[in-house]
Amino acid sequence: MKISAALLALVAPAAAFTAPQGSGRQSTALNIGTPGANWGATLGPTPQASNVGDQQRILGQTRRTWQFPDINQELVEIDMTSDGRPMYADIQLWIGPDWTPMTLKTYSYDGYKRPLKCIIGTRNKQATIEVKNTGSYELPITCTAAYAKAPFSDLRNDLPNKVEGAYVEGGGAVHSVTFDPTVEQAQILLKTDLRQLNAKVEVLNAPNNYKQTFEIFTNNGVLNSLYVVVDTPMASNTVRVRNIAPLEFPFKAYIAEV
Repeated sequence: MKISAALLALVAPAAAFTAPQGSGRQSTALNIGTPGANWGATLGPTPQASNVGDQQRILGQTRRTWQFPDINQELVEIDMTSDGRPMYADIQLWIGPDWTPMTLKTYSYDGYKRPLKCIIGTRNKQATIEVKNTGSYELPITCTAAYAKAPFSDLRNDLPNKVEGAYVEGGGAVHSVTFDPTVEQAQILLKTDLRQLNAKVEVLNAPNNYKQTFEIFTNNGVLNSLYVVVDTPMASNTVRVRNIAPLEFPFKAYIAEV
């Protein structure tokens, strides 16, 4: 009896420390799915849905992006405005993980009176448009990016048939056009013969009084020609374009009222 009691005393503590079965502990194994068509789908982030056409408010020193997945559409329209304060922004076209074939730096002294409206080509590829507000925190902007639709999408192709293009040599050559006070909007198209395009567009309201500027660089001035529409709310508006590329990279400038 004494031996049986001693054995029971030894067994009881061991049973007290035995982990219960089915206690709800979760497995720490990595879930990579079941081999098959979707094997490995749980590894990595879920692809984001396209946000084409979304209007986004961009604070100073922040950025927003829009995804354009449709390879059957080539033209993207960007509309940018503010509540009357200056606008400073950089627009970039991203194709693939690390290729930026086009950049556009923009400025407007009053984003309400002189908003930005431009067309950017995606080269019929899946692309991303990034807009970065390079102004200070108290200068927010509102921006929308969407696939361009008629009639705005047709203006870029129709302009060379309406006016004769001015040949602007590289190395700092300048071309300017002054508009009548009755003109409310002007359109500008800069393009090359497949060579790079590096130019600056200035909208002046008086001698050297900049109201709006655009500076573009692209490695292909046909696939990513610069097309912008600017408002001209005051008298004596002049559009001046400057070729800041080397001498061997000329372009043609088409400037007319809308």
